[in-house]
Amino acid sequence: MPTANFTDIVLSRMGADIDPRLREVMTSIISHVHAIVREVEPTQEEWFQAIMFLTRTGQLSDDVRQEFILLSDTMGVSMLVDAINNRKGQGGTESTVLGPFYAAGSPELPLGANIAREPGGQPCFLSGHVRAPDGSPIAGARLDVWHSNSHGFYNVQQLDTQPSGNLRGVFHTDADGRWWFRSIMPSSYPVPEDGTVGNLLRAMGRHAWRPAHVHFIISAPGFQSLTTHLFVNGDTYLDSDAVFGVKDSLIVDFVRHMDAREIAERGLSEPFYTAEYEFVLEPATVAASREAVAV
Repeated sequence: MPTANFTDIVLSRMGADIDPRLREVMTSIISHVHAIVREVEPTQEEWFQAIMFLTRTGQLSDDVRQEFILLSDTMGVSMLVDAINNRKGQGGTESTVLGPFYAAGSPELPLGANIAREPGGQPCFLSGHVRAPDGSPIAGARLDVWHSNSHGFYNVQQLDTQPSGNLRGVFHTDADGRWWFRSIMPSSYPVPEDGTVGNLLRAMGRHAWRPAHVHFIISAPGFQSLTTHLFVNGDTYLDSDAVFGVKDSLIVDFVRHMDAREIAERGLSEPFYTAEYEFVLEPATVAASREAVAV
């Protein structure tokens, strides 16, 4: 079979009345995949290895672990999609990747609650505001929060050892748009290296580490939902995050407090950390207008 016009032949097989967006997407995917095959000229064995790589990636994905999200993250695709879909028009807080360990159904907690449900780790108090671009507070904003433990594992990775809901919680801002809760210091950690993504990273000579961070999904009626992180300033991996998720505006000082009086006021017997951040949500109308322009 001649290869010169083979792509055109494949594209011509699509029906005349299919969804226009599907036609656009599939035309691009087929054209680019064919172009890659022409450029790389894989052997039959290499192509089979690629198919088996994707098969194994799917087999590793379940309700707890999402290897395809991890693949998208480590290839920089997740952040590229994020950048395209989150062009801030009014100075809203920057977004970043969701990550493969988000879990719906985190416990609803009162402001100030401690999300650390296991001993260990360095105490940390996080607080701030959620505001509109004009500076007005957003009362009742919902913050879905999660992060890894001091050993670099999320609770869904250690269902047999970490308590249910550990280092996860849902909070709502007060009348002044204020939020606060207690936890432990997050730690840097490697993304899972025991699967297809880990094998690929090693083959490419890349490390698997992410800098320490806390995840947030923030939403409020009338505003665009925000998925983001707060990164610990000074972390070794800020400049080489395995998933390319770091943005300068999301790097935060986690301040260590060692004063005996401050420690006692917090009801603690050891030093603790604090971090503050002001999230800004863009109105939903801004996102809608950008989508209309794109169409």
